[in-house]
Amino acid sequence: MLIALALIAAAPEATPATPAIRARIDRILRATPLIDGHNDLAEQLAEHRQSRVDGLASGAARFDPPLMTDIARLRAGRVGGQFWSVYIPASVHGDEAIRRTIEQIDLVERLIAAYPRDLEAATTADDIVRIHGAGRIASLIGIEGGHQIGESMAALRQFYRLGARYMTLTHFATTGWADSATDDPKHGGLSPEGVAVVREMNRLGMLVDLSHVSEATMLGALAASRAPVIFSHSSAKALDPHPRNVGDGVLRRLAANGGLVMVNFYPGYVSEAFWRWNADEAAEEARQKSLHAGDPAGRDAAIAAWKAAHPRPLVTVAQVADHIDHIARVAGHDHVGIGGDLDGIEATPEGLNDVGGYPALFAELIRRGWSDADLAKLAGGNLLRVMRGAEATARAMQGVGPAMDKLPPAP
Repeated sequence: MLIALALIAAAPEATPATPAIRARIDRILRATPLIDGHNDLAEQLAEHRQSRVDGLASGAARFDPPLMTDIARLRAGRVGGQFWSVYIPASVHGDEAIRRTIEQIDLVERLIAAYPRDLEAATTADDIVRIHGAGRIASLIGIEGGHQIGESMAALRQFYRLGARYMTLTHFATTGWADSATDDPKHGGLSPEGVAVVREMNRLGMLVDLSHVSEATMLGALAASRAPVIFSHSSAKALDPHPRNVGDGVLRRLAANGGLVMVNFYPGYVSEAFWRWNADEAAEEARQKSLHAGDPAGRDAAIAAWKAAHPRPLVTVAQVADHIDHIARVAGHDHVGIGGDLDGIEATPEGLNDVGGYPALFAELIRRGWSDADLAKLAGGNLLRVMRGAEATARAMQGVGPAMDKLPPAP
């Protein structure tokens, strides 16, 4: 995830869909749940609202800072299933990481319990289908970094028993057993202990999530995993070469594995121009802090002047659709989904500024000629298939004993 800034400017509305397109979207999403792979609401509630879950029926945009998620907007966005991310910073390790992850899981459980007419906990693909059929939003848990298990396979198993159904192998920092996409490599990808983590996740039936990991780690996990893997919130490197994105070679390997990439909405992972602007902005802020040491007013004025002269590039729904199209062309329509990263990002594409915006993306793909069958796969059909694959792998591994390895600490 990315820590949200204090204010999130509302993006302009996308071009409205025609009544016929809206009716078609409703028909597809009544039959197949729209399942988003990654939402960081829990982290925002922990950081800014003392882990309180009240007041989220509607109007969360009025909070300070505003949120991208509430029940009313989930309903407007036709969401049928949501993986709620439980996230702690990659700088936290050991027993503290385990405790703080448990606190985040507790927050998600309290969130679900607070809105029983709208949310219901799910741990299997069949749960998602049943809950969606009952008119509620299936709610699942994803752990957003391998550091969160505190170097303990026992903690991994207990998180699974508490409902976690995926774990991202790394976050922004390399762990003691896997390289991150945004840190210096230490292991050449996945270490032997990392292979053991992947195999233990396979044995449990927990999805292996490769968002945030280096390309070498992606390839190592694809080679090690007996079950389909996911990228819970990543985009296509061919369109934006950010290291968090997925290259075409990995996409082709992913197709052979049976997994999927759930496309991220963060503009830095969607638009190369935005990514480079973001890097220039960070460099300018560092420069002005050096030039105006002891003069915060002068520093802030200089940074504001730079931003006025260098406006942030606009990113659109169409560009997000470009990533979906690209992944579908390279890996196939069976291997793409949606993982918006909402409430974990400080900016959004035009028209996708909150969880109510998913129909705008479907309308764009309909305009491009996507079939109902392929839209249903994108919405949630692919994720349901991948979960069932992980569940089948776990059943096939019932005779395999639990891994007892003590994992090495972060380098």
